[in-house]
Amino acid sequence: MQKDEYWFPSKTYGWGWGLPVRWQGWLVYGVALVLLISLWFVFPPATDLVAFMISTWGVILVLVAVCWLKGEPPRWRWGK
Repeated sequence: MQKDEYWFPSKTYGWGWGLPVRWQGWLVYGVALVLLISLWFVFPPATDLVAFMISTWGVILVLVAVCWLKGEPPRWRWGK
């Protein structure tokens, strides 16, 4: 994949990805945010903590998988 086709660029410092640079990346972030907020109402942590935690980790793992597939390859960076 060419550098301009990545949805998520690598961070300047550290390991991982920065904010999205394409609309598809922002859409993925938006969907993840809506899912995380809705989980609070579907599985209230006060009454159903285990289901809330499992579903929250599921959303986060899918988000990381999308970043891994559509983002710049992650590696440790010390700046430009």
